[in-house]
Amino acid sequence: MPLMIISATRVITSLQQEPWMNVCVGDIIKLENNQFVAADLLLLSSSEPHGLCYIETAELDGETNMKVRQAIPVTSELGHISKLAKFDGEVICEPPNNKLDKFSGTLYWKDSKFALSNQNMLLRGCVLRNTEWCFGLVIFAGPDTKLMQNSGRTKFKRTSIDRLMNTLVLWIFGFLVCMGVILAIGNAIWEHEVGTHFQVYLPWDEAVDSAFFSGFLSFWSYIIILNTVVPISLYVRWREGGPSARLRWGPQYPGVPQPDLPLPCSVEVIRLGHSYFINWDKKMFCVKRQTPAEARTTTLNEELGQVEYIFSDKTGTLTQNIMVFNKCSIHGHSYGDMFDLLGHKAELGERPEPIDFSFNPLADNKFVFWDPSLLEAVKTGDPHTHEFFRLLSLCHTVMSEEKDEGELYYKAQSPDEGALVTAARNFGFVFRSRTPKTITVQELGSAITYQLLAILDFNNIRKRMSVIVRNPEGKIRLYCKGADTILLDRLHPSTHELLSATTDHLNEYAGEGLRTLVLAYKDLDEEYYEEWAVRRLQASLAQDSREDRLASVYEEVENDMMLLGATAIEDKLQQGVPETIALLTLANIKIWVLTGDKQETAVNIGYSCKMLTDDMTEVFIVTGHTVLEVREELRKAREKMLDASRTVVNGFPCQEQLSTSKLTSVLEAVAGEYALVINGHSLAHALEADMELEFLETACACKAVICCRVTPLQKAQVVELVKKYKKAVTLAIGDGANDVSMIKTAHIGVGISGQEGIQAVLASDYAFSQFKFLQRLLLVHGRWSYLRMCKFLCYFFYKNFAFTMVHFWFGFFCGFSAQTVYDQYFITLYNIVYTSLPVLAMGVFDQDVPEQRSMEYPKLYEPGQLNLLFNKREFFICIAQGIYTSVLMFFIPYGVFAEATRDDGTQLADYQSFAVTVATSLVIVVSVQIGLDTGYWTAINHFFIWGSLAVYFAILFAMHSNGLFDMFPNQFCFVGNAQNTLAQPAVWLTIVLTTVVCILPVVAFRFLKLSLKPDLSDTVRYTQLVRKKQKAQHRCLRRVGRTGSRRSGYAFSHQEGFGELIMSGKNMRLSSLALSGFTTRSSSSWIESLRRKKSDSAGSPSGTSDKPLKG
Repeated sequence: MPLMIISATRVITSLQQEPWMNVCVGDIIKLENNQFVAADLLLLSSSEPHGLCYIETAELDGETNMKVRQAIPVTSELGHISKLAKFDGEVICEPPNNKLDKFSGTLYWKDSKFALSNQNMLLRGCVLRNTEWCFGLVIFAGPDTKLMQNSGRTKFKRTSIDRLMNTLVLWIFGFLVCMGVILAIGNAIWEHEVGTHFQVYLPWDEAVDSAFFSGFLSFWSYIIILNTVVPISLYVRWREGGPSARLRWGPQYPGVPQPDLPLPCSVEVIRLGHSYFINWDKKMFCVKRQTPAEARTTTLNEELGQVEYIFSDKTGTLTQNIMVFNKCSIHGHSYGDMFDLLGHKAELGERPEPIDFSFNPLADNKFVFWDPSLLEAVKTGDPHTHEFFRLLSLCHTVMSEEKDEGELYYKAQSPDEGALVTAARNFGFVFRSRTPKTITVQELGSAITYQLLAILDFNNIRKRMSVIVRNPEGKIRLYCKGADTILLDRLHPSTHELLSATTDHLNEYAGEGLRTLVLAYKDLDEEYYEEWAVRRLQASLAQDSREDRLASVYEEVENDMMLLGATAIEDKLQQGVPETIALLTLANIKIWVLTGDKQETAVNIGYSCKMLTDDMTEVFIVTGHTVLEVREELRKAREKMLDASRTVVNGFPCQEQLSTSKLTSVLEAVAGEYALVINGHSLAHALEADMELEFLETACACKAVICCRVTPLQKAQVVELVKKYKKAVTLAIGDGANDVSMIKTAHIGVGISGQEGIQAVLASDYAFSQFKFLQRLLLVHGRWSYLRMCKFLCYFFYKNFAFTMVHFWFGFFCGFSAQTVYDQYFITLYNIVYTSLPVLAMGVFDQDVPEQRSMEYPKLYEPGQLNLLFNKREFFICIAQGIYTSVLMFFIPYGVFAEATRDDGTQLADYQSFAVTVATSLVIVVSVQIGLDTGYWTAINHFFIWGSLAVYFAILFAMHSNGLFDMFPNQFCFVGNAQNTLAQPAVWLTIVLTTVVCILPVVAFRFLKLSLKPDLSDTVRYTQLVRKKQKAQHRCLRRVGRTGSRRSGYAFSHQEGFGELIMSGKNMRLSSLALSGFTTRSSSSWIESLRRKKSDSAGSPSGTSDKPLKG
């Protein structure tokens, strides 16, 4: 969209339309309502009084609430084009950086200087709201803007299977070259020793003058013939075919792959099917928002089955970002709890009707509060209660909009402030409007205007906010609200008794996972305030250390305050978050929360969603402001965790010193459960090159990690750190633009389509509307996709090697002449018609266990994390099976045909009969093999497998029919060969023998494995089968014994207790007695031993910087 610009680089005194790409530093831009800000601007003027404007910053920090920005008074009158064209001020400011909440600069204009802060800035990515127009001076443009400074690079994402496939393809190509060299040497020797004796009737071509040159040409002929071992069709589909072969070497051979237009490859067809399954999943459809799950990529589906680390945003991802005023403490009295006649707290379902606020015409109908005693205190004129709500109605930065008479709409910078101001509104202290210098509040029906003298804004270090107001009587008072850890130390000594009661209430609220704030006030005399205001002005104009000087001035006035009470706000979790986190934890997935919210809030949410529990051994909190402090705190945390491992092994003291090579594995196996909470300023030091490994070791040893007050760039850096050293698959999930960098950096990015814009969704690989759908995405769709892709690749390599290696063995019996075993049309149709659809059906539809069992037994997810189903070992096993099959496929028919005769006594052996026998055996063997590999049969599987066999025989008989010979006598010259060959009993006995010998070892091995060392999935299937049998046997007994109905208590108890239950692992016991009889010890112990082996071999990177950390 073009912008209206007054250019700083050209002599232009009027607005000109320019594209974003032409914006330069020094230009003046006019923005209109609902328009995106194109650069980082200094607000000069706006259509609103006093130079105010309203913006939405959802694309920056994820918050959808309106924020207010204000021009400095000296420029707020520059609303006319002619005045703006004459503006010649000079701005000196900080260099470009990625700090979204800070800006420091000074405007020099008219022989004066004016302090600039973040409140005067409009950052790129914001949207102008409720403001007709505004003008801004470009401070940073293009890549220098704070939004771009926080943007990570877009990387092409590939799965671990793709990366492995690239290596395997190179190995296979090397194997192809080796086979070509062997056969070429054989050709040269054969031509030199034997071929020279047949020159009379089988002469060399004119270009061939020696056996060596014949071998050279044979090498390239075999490279062409044997190239089907290279899985090109996994990437690009080829059209196979060619002219008929010459007996010896030649420039063209049957089966030479000819590149055609690139059609969708086999892997992409399977991935596309998996993506549609995600899109069509009704259980991931949000009815409330009418939003389905969306797979925005088709290349990462199997990676969903290998995730080890999840990095999650908090606000809007784990929570609904909806704050509710739940409880409060006023002058030592707690409000919000309801009690029954016996004095016990009433549960939600047992409470009476909520308070009726109909007496207040300005009340918010959506606000609900249960304790009527608080309203009674307001109505009876309790002064402490009135002062409490007066503070809530004054101490904030909320903007009020009154569209119709009595209909107020609050635009708050944070949901917390909105909830507090709404609570004051319903209890009779209604915030009506504000100007830069006044605040109007309607107190119990009377409109009162307060003069706003100063706002002491909130930041992460201060953790409090204050306002200084003058009431109509001329009395000056400071109102303050902030974190209890900060505010309680700044109270007047006379509040000691009240402080004790309030602290008890705060501990009670925090135990319930509520977000708490402490409220206090202080009266100021006129003389003191005037002196303080001068010092504040001087500090705000300081060029150096402005923030520190302002903090010192604020500290001076925010002391010896009188305690009013405390508030408790509930940040509602999204439905199913505790259960989802617990289930993913049981699947051995580690969850880290990376949030821009403050520490207290993040910790409370950690307890609410059961990431943090009171049963944990210790929660380490890292808050150091220097490198030395952070390193010392991390060192102490590691030492505490290592103490148990150093001193106690199986209950006995152990004096063995731990080597650095085993530090990481020992840390990850420490006794007890630990959690790590680290602030953004501490994280900045922890991510430095010389400390990042110490931080990673400490964090990976903890069960839960919470990073607070982190910037978007820090989120991406944490993800990159884990990717770099742990070599594990990572997933990042968020809902705001501040999560985009993290989403782009992780192997898999998931966007929540919530209330914070669509930037996260647009940058993501998968999108849905609720966090709880993540468990289904990973444990069902991800696990199935990984399983299907692995089985597809194993079978694909097997069938191609079984098909191609027959040519290699045949080379030793045809004088190494590059003659093919199969008919040219069979070579053409083998991968396109005969074997393509069955393997695609298996790759798209196969399952090992139903979706319910995948969710019930999250341990089924671990083979994907350990990469057990397709790796280099499995690849060589598939290749070995394919070579074994090819040996039997060639030598059994060869041996039979050497001595066999037809029914009429003539010799059975001829080239075409041998080719038909081997081809038929191959198609039957690979069809039976895929039948054994298929774990979940559908009508489509049956149709494709048996239909492919039927199509093979139909085409085979058609190509040897009289009709095709009459039409194409040069192409189909072997009339009746298939019918005559397959009419011989010896041929069918050969085919059956070959099939049995090829398949029997596979069946025997799988039977022994199932009996002696079953996988967990085998155990689950067996248990399911036993349950079905028991259900059938006892159906009649249950019907007779049923005497009444029983109501489940799950709907009432799952929110509180279910998370702890499944995190304890108790629900992992399989309820069937048959399962205990079948024993799962072997099925799980091998996974645990492999995981321990993997951890032990990883070593610790702490001793050297060039060793990667493996997990």
